[in-house]
Amino acid sequence: MRRAEPERLSAAAAAGDGGAAWQPAISDYGFLSDCQSAALVDRAGSVNWWCVPRFDSPSVLGRLLDPEAGHWAICPTKEFTSQRSYLGSSLVLRTVFSTARGVVAVTDALAFAAGARGHDIGLASPHVLLRRVVGLEGEVAMRSELAPRMEYGRTEPHIQLVAGGVQFHGGPIRLTCSSALPFDCAEGMARADLTVVAGQTIDLRLAYQGSFHRDSARRPHQAPSIEDTLAGWESWAALHTAYDGPFGDDVRRSALVLQGLTYRPSGAVIAAATTSLPEEMGGELNFDYRYAWLRDLSLTMRALWIAACPDEPAQLFDWLSTSSGHVRDELIQIMYGVEGERDLTEHVLEHLSGFRGSTPVRVGNAAWEQRQLDVLGEVLDAAYLLRDELGELNGPTRQLLLTLANRAASSWQQPDAGMWEARDASRHYVSSKVMCWVALDRAVKLAGALGEEAGLDPWVRARDEVRAAILDQGWSEQAAAFTGAFESDELDASVLLLPLVGFLPATDPRMFATIEAIERELGDSRLVRRWSADPSGFLICTYWLVECLALAGQQDRAEQWFRDATDHANDLGLLSEEADTTSGEMLGNYPQAFSHVGLINAAWRLGQTAPRVRR
Repeated sequence: MRRAEPERLSAAAAAGDGGAAWQPAISDYGFLSDCQSAALVDRAGSVNWWCVPRFDSPSVLGRLLDPEAGHWAICPTKEFTSQRSYLGSSLVLRTVFSTARGVVAVTDALAFAAGARGHDIGLASPHVLLRRVVGLEGEVAMRSELAPRMEYGRTEPHIQLVAGGVQFHGGPIRLTCSSALPFDCAEGMARADLTVVAGQTIDLRLAYQGSFHRDSARRPHQAPSIEDTLAGWESWAALHTAYDGPFGDDVRRSALVLQGLTYRPSGAVIAAATTSLPEEMGGELNFDYRYAWLRDLSLTMRALWIAACPDEPAQLFDWLSTSSGHVRDELIQIMYGVEGERDLTEHVLEHLSGFRGSTPVRVGNAAWEQRQLDVLGEVLDAAYLLRDELGELNGPTRQLLLTLANRAASSWQQPDAGMWEARDASRHYVSSKVMCWVALDRAVKLAGALGEEAGLDPWVRARDEVRAAILDQGWSEQAAAFTGAFESDELDASVLLLPLVGFLPATDPRMFATIEAIERELGDSRLVRRWSADPSGFLICTYWLVECLALAGQQDRAEQWFRDATDHANDLGLLSEEADTTSGEMLGNYPQAFSHVGLINAAWRLGQTAPRVRR
């Protein structure tokens, strides 16, 4: 990760007074989580994103996507520099502000339920955002500026001063900010000015509650605290310390991020904490990633296993089995809400200006209705990976796996939207065919556990037919490589999956030629693009290249690509989906689970191929 350098900021910019065009970079944000909801706080101490009570709930603080969509800034009133870090093995963030007259620290956390430890963290949440201001040196004049805007900025709340703080009522939501500070309430905002001296501590907490719930119904027996939340994170991390391979600090931080992106009541891992952060600045490829994709399933489970998270993969698979219900439709749903919701209908929030003017801003994701054949292989591969943990398959799980295997046998010749979720024409994507092969291959290997209904002979025949078709139609003589789709000459980084799922060894002459072609033609400024016209580099594709090179015996090249990719992490070790190949600026939704999954898997692979490597 990048070294934490102090950044000089003006109080006007920190408060959002630098004009509508001013907006922090994606990499400027720290990530907070209570394993049910997420918040993002920038270097200047402004929380510009909080969706509560779930990851996919409408935001109450949404300045990330529009200057008027809500924020909570706590920062010095004069020019300052800031440095930040997570405390220990946690997602509790500490930002130190230095001014000409003094130094102050602000510590931020989304609270766990009091006393939650180990695997119990996040199972319940008080839905409280905790902020603590501590004077370290001299004195610092500061301002707290709290301006919630409910339902993605649509609702400006009523404000009411109450004993010990201030309340905001708007739509179905009530927020209560508890603090000893004297608030001045006007224009939909609560301000408080304070001068913090060395040794002084000021605590603030912002609690979410439905407007029509009674206080007693949600009041915890013990108030949540930063200390207790930190202890909760540390207790979880203490149970996940077995990884001793290369790049251990990066792997452990990525494991914490994956836990932060896990909706603990169900076990679902969302793709990212945000919606509509652009793949290209000012562009239209802005999508909602606050859902759980089946495509990520087996690679995520492998990453959790590598990071010594033994219980999480099985819980994730249980979530899948429950969410999918009876699979009878022609299309296998490729994604779900965190509690198994199927209808993720997409719509545009026309009133939001988007991140740095990147519109449209979307909620929901139309990809839930696409045909993506690769998910068949993801689910069966995940079941194969977990075969020892799952033990004897129960009826619903066995029926799900049988249905998916039969679907792969009958549907592999159909075109689909592919793993990049193309919204134009369907194609015969090579990666989709390969994952159909994976589905059939793993079904054959699991046949004994699948019972009398296992169609072993048809599965074997279909598996061999898929393989033959890929080797014949997926190879391009002109490109001298396996390409993105049948009868195409265009390179696509998704075919790097072939060695990773066991379809071909990386040392196979045609596979190695493909790896080198992708490295040469799609490798650009230390990242790998998905295809030649892609404007940005994808982190997950780069980590796939690392694994392929390592499997091909190209250890030095693999390590260099790993370091180059991981250097795109910000000072907190957080990765987005992609980055600009010229500037290195982070792009896409954030933090991105798949990027951190890729990092963990690639680090492990480097350790397997050269155990001597350490960072």
